[in-house]
Amino acid sequence: MNKSLKTSVALLTLSLALTAGVVSAAPATTSIKNNKIPQAPASTAAKNFTIKINGSTLSDTGFQPSSAKEPLIPLRTVAAALGFTVTWNTDTRAVDLNKGNIFTTVKNGEDRYAINKMYTTLGTAPQTKGNQLYVPASFVSQVLHQTISVEGKQIVITPAVEHQNESGVITALRNDGKFQSVQIKGTGTAGIVLNVGKDTVIQMADGTKLAFTDLQLGMTVEAEHAMFATLSLPPQTPAYKITVQDSKKQGTTLATQGTVEEVIKAEDGSLSIRIKGTPLSEQSPSEVVLRLAEDTALVNESGEAVEASTLVQGAKVIGFYSPLMTKSLPPIGTALKVVVETVQE
Repeated sequence: MNKSLKTSVALLTLSLALTAGVVSAAPATTSIKNNKIPQAPASTAAKNFTIKINGSTLSDTGFQPSSAKEPLIPLRTVAAALGFTVTWNTDTRAVDLNKGNIFTTVKNGEDRYAINKMYTTLGTAPQTKGNQLYVPASFVSQVLHQTISVEGKQIVITPAVEHQNESGVITALRNDGKFQSVQIKGTGTAGIVLNVGKDTVIQMADGTKLAFTDLQLGMTVEAEHAMFATLSLPPQTPAYKITVQDSKKQGTTLATQGTVEEVIKAEDGSLSIRIKGTPLSEQSPSEVVLRLAEDTALVNESGEAVEASTLVQGAKVIGFYSPLMTKSLPPIGTALKVVVETVQE
């Protein structure tokens, strides 16, 4: 090989070596802009959570995608462990859940959950994974009304206390054929509405079973109902048991709510009151005179006895009475029960 050719080969070898060195070193160089080091992309892997109900760990787990604000839990497994009946509704293509008078329906991809005939959103829609429907963890507390907490990578669910008791006088009954309800302890936006379902037990104090149609305005009842209620006015809650506290059944009852316009004392010492206000049934007059008989019950909104001295002019009352009245204006009848709401000072 001549001297010129040797020189060309040496230069070519050096050029290739330098080029290869530049290429292999390039990836190790980090560009720094504005004093900030570029961060690696966040992991898209979901965090997994074990689920414990009443001290027992479920075989199925929950998960939380990086984009989700809260963990998702397997609906059927969790609901069944809490005693709910879970069924697939082919007509609505949704999952129906029921326990006592708690009912809700869940549809994949739809952030819309039923609570006592009203709807709420949770900010996260149900989604399907591995042939299972998952719902946000807040579904347990907001819709099923159970206690739930997230502790590290464990979700702990504690079944809530099932019921509480409340007494009051029936002021409204609603039965549209599909939904039935009883309002006690007030009218309009006051008091509480007890939603009656197929599993609600209705009975007399001695255990005699009653139908919804046996309930009448003016009955004093003790209701065993859920610990939760809607935020509506009046609040609504499922009723598990309604027990009539009156000693005997009563027939059709009319009611008028209003102000005592006059207290009338007869020569024999008996009292009557003239009430003017709002009828609580279609057959009730807006103004009525009610005689107070020996067996007329005088109570407050909770059904507790009050003194006759509270019946003064200006008192806010609800008078309950039989349809048997005079044809005078105002009509005159006999009071079965008078609820004294307030007394004007």
